[in-house]
Amino acid sequence: MIRLGFAVLSLTVLMGCGVDGEPVRPTAGMNVGVGTHGVTVGVGGGVRVGGVNVGVGVGL
Repeated sequence: MIRLGFAVLSLTVLMGCGVDGEPVRPTAGMNVGVGTHGVTVGVGGGVRVGGVNVGVGVGL
């Protein structure tokens, strides 16, 4: 699962630098939550092209 997250992040950075055409706007985020069921961690990444957002997130 971590490999998938790393692959998505790598592709997002590659697309963001404009190697494959017009640059797009990459996004990334991470959250940590503490509750009655313990600590939860989530990471996500995506791209924004014009008015369209495409993203992927993983909860650990």
